[in-house]
Amino acid sequence: MTKRNAGPRLSRRTLLGLGVGVAAAPALSACGGVSTSGADGGSGTVNFMSTQFTPVEERQRFEKILADKVTAAKVAYNPVEPSIFSSTIQSQVDAKKVQVSIAGGLHGDLAPHGSRLTDLDDLIGSLGDRGFASDLTELAKLGGSTTKYIPWMQATYVVAVNKKALQWLPSGADVQKLTYEAFLSWMAAGRRGNGNKPIFGFPAGPKGLYHRFFQGFLLPSFTGGQITTFRGADAVTGWQYMKELWAQAAPASTNYDNMQEPLQRGEVLVAWDHVARLVDAPGDKPDDWVMVPAPSGPKGLGYMLVVAGLGIPQGAPEADKAKEVIKSLTGADVQAEVLKQNAFFPVTSADLPSDLPPTIGLEATAVRGQQGAQNAIASLPPVGLGAKEGEVTQIFKNCFKEICLDGKPIQQVLDRQARQLNTILDELKVACWRPDPTGTPCRVA
Repeated sequence: MTKRNAGPRLSRRTLLGLGVGVAAAPALSACGGVSTSGADGGSGTVNFMSTQFTPVEERQRFEKILADKVTAAKVAYNPVEPSIFSSTIQSQVDAKKVQVSIAGGLHGDLAPHGSRLTDLDDLIGSLGDRGFASDLTELAKLGGSTTKYIPWMQATYVVAVNKKALQWLPSGADVQKLTYEAFLSWMAAGRRGNGNKPIFGFPAGPKGLYHRFFQGFLLPSFTGGQITTFRGADAVTGWQYMKELWAQAAPASTNYDNMQEPLQRGEVLVAWDHVARLVDAPGDKPDDWVMVPAPSGPKGLGYMLVVAGLGIPQGAPEADKAKEVIKSLTGADVQAEVLKQNAFFPVTSADLPSDLPPTIGLEATAVRGQQGAQNAIASLPPVGLGAKEGEVTQIFKNCFKEICLDGKPIQQVLDRQARQLNTILDELKVACWRPDPTGTPCRVA
C-alpha cells in the first residue's frame, strides 16, 4: 500500500475517545495461524503467545516491528487460535510449568483467565504518560480491583463508500451522521438509479463477520442491548429493518467473506465490514472513497468495541523482561507502526503520524465520528463463552438465515433462538457484557 501524507496530525484521544471490540471469530484477527503450546525461543527469550496476527503476512509484519522497535529482549512471537491460547494458559499455569511470558489476546480471550494472570497495577502505574482511556483500564481489571492486562490495540467496523454512490444520498442527509432509516432509503435509491443493480454489499459469506453486525450494531442501535433484549419488541423492529435492508443487498453477499474485494472490483459501492477487511478497498484511488460511521437507530449509534490486551501469566519465566516489552509495545512509535502496517488502532493518546497510508486516514475519520458520537453505544464481543462462542455465534447467524433468507415470522424465530441462547447461558452462568448490564448473570429476558 502506498504511504502518502494523509493530512494533519490527529489527536488520538479525539480520534478514538473510548476505543474499539475483532471478535472471537476474528475481529482483531483472522482465523488460521500456527498451533503451539508456547514455543521456547531459548534462554532469556520472551515467549509471546497471541490470538492476533495469525495470517502469515500480518504475522511477518508484526515480527518485523518486534525486531526493529523492541530492544528490551528477544521476542518469539507465536500466533495461535483462541482455543489453543486458552488451553495453553490454563494447562501451563495450573501445572506450574509456564513457558509463555506474554499472553496477547482480545478482552474476551483474556477474561476467563483473570486468576491465572499476574497483577499489573505496578506496570500500568508506570505508564501514566500513555493516556489510556479510563474505560479501557477499567476493562483491563476483568471485573476485579486490580489490572490484569495492559491495553494493546483496538479495531472496529465502519462503512466504506465509493463516492459514485453519493449521487443517490437522500436530500439533506449527512453521510457522516446517517440514521438507519436514511441509510435504507439511500440503498434503495441507489439500486433504482443503478439500473436495479444493488449498490450495497454485506459480508454474509461462510467466513464473513456479519454476526458482529447484529451483535454490536443492529441490536444495540434498535434495542439498547445485545442479549437481554434479544427477543423483545424492539428486536423485532430491528430484524424487520434488517429484512428490508437485505432486500437491497447484492445477492452475491452470501458469498462475500470480506468486502474489500467486491468493493475494489466495483460489484458493490457501499459496504459495512471490519476495518482490516476494508483497508484494500480503495486500491490506488483513495480519493474516490470515503469511510463513514455506522448509522444510528432509535436507541443510539451502536458499535462494537474490540480491544486486545497484554497479560503476563503467573509464573512466567521472563516476567521482568515481559514488562519491558509491554512498555515498548505501548509506546507511541510502535502503536503508530502497528496502525500503519496491520491497520489496528492505538490505545494511547499519542498523536497519530501524518504519513498514514491514505486508507488508514479515511478509516480514522470514520472511527472518530463513530466513537465520538454523543449517542454512541459501545458493545463488546461475547465474553466468557469459551468453547460455546461458536454456538452463540451460530444463533445470530440462524436468525439472519431464517428471517432474511427464509422469510420466517420474526417473533417466532427470536423466541425459538432465545430458548437455545438461554440454554447455553444458563449452563455457563456468565456475567453480561456491554451494552447489557455488566456484572449480572446474562440471560435473554
